[in-house]
Amino acid sequence: MTDLRRHSPASERNGPPILAALQRLLPPAGVLLEVASGTGQHAAFCSAGLPGWQWLPSDFDAAALPSIAAWCAGLRNVQAPITLNVLDDPWAGVPPQVDAIYCANMIHIAPWACTTALMRGAARHLAPRGLLITYGPYLLDDEPTAPSNLAFDADLRTRNPAWGIRRLADVAGEAAAVGLMLRERLDMPANNKLLAWSRPD
Repeated sequence: MTDLRRHSPASERNGPPILAALQRLLPPAGVLLEVASGTGQHAAFCSAGLPGWQWLPSDFDAAALPSIAAWCAGLRNVQAPITLNVLDDPWAGVPPQVDAIYCANMIHIAPWACTTALMRGAARHLAPRGLLITYGPYLLDDEPTAPSNLAFDADLRTRNPAWGIRRLADVAGEAAAVGLMLRERLDMPANNKLLAWSRPD
């Protein structure tokens, strides 16, 4: 029988620290939409560590859905993955309100318009006290950029001029435009950051 699971070594490595951060940031139960689920490894690993949460995985690429479904097979708190283009308005198949939205490694591997659309979608769908959680590398005005991130940024822009590591200040500007603010900034392995966004109290 063919194994439909795709494998990402980076997703396997960063799953445990991401789960630890989610367990600290999130309440015991809720509904979470994952944007850009990729292989499905994060959905499988993190949902298993958050049993009180219903996890809705999604991806822009319909060809990714069989891998996501295969990784999450047998997990009762993971729904069937859906195709989701963040540029769409509305987001078809997404509940009107969710308690959290999690998006890893999309902002830098997508055109800038997708960051704007992610923030707008989060503003539409997040519950009043809900969190948008983003993960990946960012350029920080108050910190030097690691050489590995500079090399990664150059590689991304060679692959697609519309891609690239984004300035955190620019991402925060898009969030502020729809009423979201940065609540927490957590340092993660491999020069990544996990950011938690929400509406002001």
